Amino acid sequence: MIPSDVAQVRWRKSSRSGANDSNCVEVAELSGALAVRDSKDPQGPALLFDRGAWSSFVVGLRRGLHG
Repeated sequence: MIPSDVAQVRWRKSSRSGANDSNCVEVAELSGALAVRDSKDPQGPALLFDRGAWSSFVVGLRRGLHG
């Protein structure tokens, strides 16, 4: 995936984020992966995660696990 592909996807922010919350990330669904970026820097880099890694991360968050 090239950076321009990531720029064309639909990004979404957590529903728990307030309108002025400056500590948010945005997530975009891609074919076979998820992209994550800093909402304060939408033109900056995006991290790509395969669906298995992202799922494990979310499950850990929901269970209160951290690292």
